Amino acid sequence: MKKLLTALLFGVATTAHAQAPDSVRQAPPAPKKWYEGFTIRGYVQARYNRLLETNSALQCEQCDRSWGENGGFSLRRIRIIFFGQLNERIYFYLQPDFASTLSGNTTLNVGLLRDAYMDLGLDKASRFRVRVGQSKVPYGFENMQSSQNRLALDRNDALNSALSNERDLGAFLYWAPTTVRQRFSKLVKDGLKGSGDYGVVGLGVFNGQTANRPELNNQRHVVARVSYPLLIGNQIIEPAVQAYTGHYVVAKDQLSSGVKHRPDLSYPDQRLAATFVLYPQPFGVQAEYNVGRGPEFNPATDSIETQRLHGGYLLLNLRLQHGQQQFYPFLRVQYYDGGKKHERDARSYTVREAELGVEWQPYPSFELVTMYTLSSRRFEDFQRPDNRQRGGLLRLQAQLNF
Repeated sequence: MKKLLTALLFGVATTAHAQAPDSVRQAPPAPKKWYEGFTIRGYVQARYNRLLETNSALQCEQCDRSWGENGGFSLRRIRIIFFGQLNERIYFYLQPDFASTLSGNTTLNVGLLRDAYMDLGLDKASRFRVRVGQSKVPYGFENMQSSQNRLALDRNDALNSALSNERDLGAFLYWAPTTVRQRFSKLVKDGLKGSGDYGVVGLGVFNGQTANRPELNNQRHVVARVSYPLLIGNQIIEPAVQAYTGHYVVAKDQLSSGVKHRPDLSYPDQRLAATFVLYPQPFGVQAEYNVGRGPEFNPATDSIETQRLHGGYLLLNLRLQHGQQQFYPFLRVQYYDGGKKHERDARSYTVREAELGVEWQPYPSFELVTMYTLSSRRFEDFQRPDNRQRGGLLRLQAQLNF
């Protein structure tokens, strides 16, 4: 009887221990709060463009408004970026810029929205994800490459003329395998000047009037891009093709009094571009070229017409390391013949330009770029129908990363 009672008590105790809740043995980790995945970073760029200047009438509105006559020290960008993974499927990104310039150059260092979007992962690894909001349109490697990482101080005219500030409101579907997404991220983190993760395949619809501008017609632009970073031995190359189509409406506040135009101010806006990148290990090559058609001012008829456009650039660069310091010597040449739809009267351009410079990073938090620009620019609108400027200038930029 005593043995039977002992066996029963032992069995009950063993069963109770086996069925004890997990909280008794080991409490599971508490789910993360949304703010635990929330991060803030940013950068500041200060410039001076007037050293060794040979022609103060040489300007580039889209590049840097402090070029040329009456230009001085300027803050090119003051970006503070808020981003975070709220859960395994929801990611957000918010980026204002506090160094924007309003039209007319009369008000500087104005806060203006650059990015405000959410990514919705369609699977747990977010191999498929939908991006909704204001973000970069997947067209052109240098367009999507952050100005925090780019070597040349300004983006090339040929592809950047497609999209003012590279952004618009829309919805974009991106797909990339997990390994490739990790590779895109590593290309930026390792100092190889990557463009970021915009997927192997990107498809989207967007307003087409460019960032921070209201939509002016009932038609959306459509864009598609295919890109893949290939490992070849110790080298990485990234070829890509991209295209978009739509109709752009020239805004009335972009028109000079007396310029001729279509009654509805609507013009076809179509482009196709090819990209090739060899990441600098230590020698790098970056090349892009695009063709298309869009609105462009014609000085012969004083009118805005649909015209052909074409142009691109070639960038050669090195990545050199000395201890913790990094040096990036580079040479970029570019050519563009076409209009800039978002400038006054869809301003007509012919650009031939060469830039030689070096980026020096003594610390991860600080960069200094010295770049000499030799440029020939024809930029004509109704107010300046015969305007071709040539010259050179030495440009300096100090950048703080945080």
